[in-house]
Amino acid sequence: MVFSFKSLIATVSISLLGALCVSSASATQTIKVGVTAGPAAEILEQVIPIAKKKNLEIKLYEFQDYVRPHAALADGELDANVFSTKVWLDAQNHDRGYNLVPVGRAFTLPMAFYSKKFKNFNEVPAGSTVGIPNDRTMVGRALLLLEANNIIKLKEGVGLIPSTFDITSNPKKLKFLELDAAMLPHSLNDLAVSAINGNYAALAGLNPLKDGLIAEDKDAPYVCYIVVQNKDKNASWVKDLVTSVQDPAVKKFIDNKYQGSVIAGF
Repeated sequence: MVFSFKSLIATVSISLLGALCVSSASATQTIKVGVTAGPAAEILEQVIPIAKKKNLEIKLYEFQDYVRPHAALADGELDANVFSTKVWLDAQNHDRGYNLVPVGRAFTLPMAFYSKKFKNFNEVPAGSTVGIPNDRTMVGRALLLLEANNIIKLKEGVGLIPSTFDITSNPKKLKFLELDAAMLPHSLNDLAVSAINGNYAALAGLNPLKDGLIAEDKDAPYVCYIVVQNKDKNASWVKDLVTSVQDPAVKKFIDNKYQGSVIAGF
């Protein structure tokens, strides 16, 4: 059979168009997602195969602190991160001029106060030194947890970011030492008690429900969010990322593995 040049071009064009359509439909998009070490990284590892079924390939980048994941996202080095509470996100947006937005709830890493010397807070002697994280949102979180357990009192109306200057009553005359959050598990060898966030507690083998003197409950306002740049919030891959993180299989993994020390936020 002899084909005309025009028909050949038409046939090739149609074939190429069909190939492009198939390629487009099956194209995999790769995104870079930042997480903190510990449960956040472990949970996102479970998300990877779920997202892959949606043609979304996730490459994880692990951080040891709370500052660099937002900086990397704001600079475009990451496409998303999954580790931050909205309180911390709002503070970073305000302080550093970022334009980052939460797009979905992920999980809660409860903060607790731990001690190697005492079994409950009533045993902690007056004048003891208490370790707390050294960023202002985590300071506030620790102080609010102490207030919720009637250990200190804070000024009315201080919101979610009080400081030690907002303490109005401190019957035990506790002294507060601010340390890098990653160092707080190590401080237990020297201090009477320290406030440790969930990811660093998990890395140290601590469970807030079993080992904490006092701990946040599931209703504390500190769920960790999936965060992206504002310009990307309506992108299709963002929807796929959120639905992958919030998949029932991920909740089952969280419930089974962490036994309440990490709580699904969806």
